[in-house]
Amino acid sequence: MGNRFENEQSVPKGAGKRLIIILVSIILLFQLITIDKTNPPYDKKDQIQAPKPIMNILKRSCWDCHSNDTIWPWYANIAPFSWTISRHVKVGRQYVNFSIWNTYTPEQKDKKLTAIYKSVHTAMPLSSYTQIHKKAILTKQDRDMLRSWTGKSPF
Repeated sequence: MGNRFENEQSVPKGAGKRLIIILVSIILLFQLITIDKTNPPYDKKDQIQAPKPIMNILKRSCWDCHSNDTIWPWYANIAPFSWTISRHVKVGRQYVNFSIWNTYTPEQKDKKLTAIYKSVHTAMPLSSYTQIHKKAILTKQDRDMLRSWTGKSPF
């Protein structure tokens, strides 16, 4: 009776080392794909004006993705994290950009305030952001203040 594994193919010697070299090479190649980490210039008069407590909340919890004053963390230089961060900022600025708030029409502002009212209830800031940036977590009081400030209601 032979070994029950003798008919199975064994992993070639050095295969694990080659796999690690290939993976490291791919990760290094990813670093060649750069992202846009710019903060477009804007006129300060176009920036949102809100009561100080609201501005404090916005700057602490929203500003990095929803303004042209993004503070790009060191890990925004490392792919694939850089791709995710860049996308979050790009999409965030498209939804609402507090740096250019006063360039929005009254209708646009109204829609954005409605979106803020809805999103701060549960969706914003993103949990992937608050896991790293604990200070950005909105308390119930923060959420209530922001929702009240929007002037919107649930219905």
